[in-house]
Amino acid sequence: MLQTVSDLMTHKPYSVNQDQSLRDAHDLMRTKNVRHIPVTNEQGFLCGMLTQKIMIAEVMRIIATYGPTALERKEKHTLVSDIMATDFVCIGPEENLSKVAQFFVDNRHGCMPVTNVQKELIGILTSSDFVRLAAALLS
Repeated sequence: MLQTVSDLMTHKPYSVNQDQSLRDAHDLMRTKNVRHIPVTNEQGFLCGMLTQKIMIAEVMRIIATYGPTALERKEKHTLVSDIMATDFVCIGPEENLSKVAQFFVDNRHGCMPVTNVQKELIGILTSSDFVRLAAALLS
């Protein structure tokens, strides 16, 4: 039976470096079909989160400010570190799944990055992981 975050999380999630461009992150989200991307520094330590919601807001801001023809150019010149969220909660791999599930419900979070004690990114847990778990349990 699944009991800890490590049992359910996606290990080694897709991520971007804080110095990569919005275009890089946009391409990763589109090609890998993910909605949440952890942002790391050169050493692999978690320093931010980029969500589909943040990306859409930035794309809309670019289009409204510069027009649709400038989108690709502006995306290439916008650093992930300029738009990433830095006020997020991360969890450890040994956290109890029932407590994390309740946190998701209470706080309407879509994802939580998973880090080791040194704050290196080791996984991600998303609301979709819980939906897949529920579907499996209901089958």
